[in-house]
Amino acid sequence: MVWAEARGGAIGRDGGLPWHLPEDLAHFKRVTLGAPAVMGRRTWESLPERFRPLPGRENVVITRDPAYAAPGATVAPSLETALDAARGTGRVCVIGGSEVFRLAMPRASELVVTRIELDVPDADTFAPGIGPEWRLVDPGEPSVSSTGLAYRFERYRR
Repeated sequence: MVWAEARGGAIGRDGGLPWHLPEDLAHFKRVTLGAPAVMGRRTWESLPERFRPLPGRENVVITRDPAYAAPGATVAPSLETALDAARGTGRVCVIGGSEVFRLAMPRASELVVTRIELDVPDADTFAPGIGPEWRLVDPGEPSVSSTGLAYRFERYRR
């Protein structure tokens, strides 16, 4: 699973990211390139059209709407169906949103989390909690973005 979060677990506001962090976008691309990217419908819709589907990755969109069209992506009615569609490829990246993270967390073996030093008091979407079953295997190096935001890339394993 791959996500970026601000303080308090904030991952979204009004259907988008409440920050601009180019270094995280590059990191996200490095981590997910070549692996299927499983996401919910709202995450798909939050991607700028010019990046849909995410290039270099099979895109799998989960939605309960059987008539939903996601050009360039596979549409799946459930997490199980989405994971079945991506199986056989080895690594699968679950990229959001919060409902999909919640469903996928018990199945995940690795978390790649960007911690952003930012308060988002009006956030409306949140990352799942990382419980004691997870081990921080790479705490990352504190960095400062070209935009002035402090962040670090962490990696957890179960």
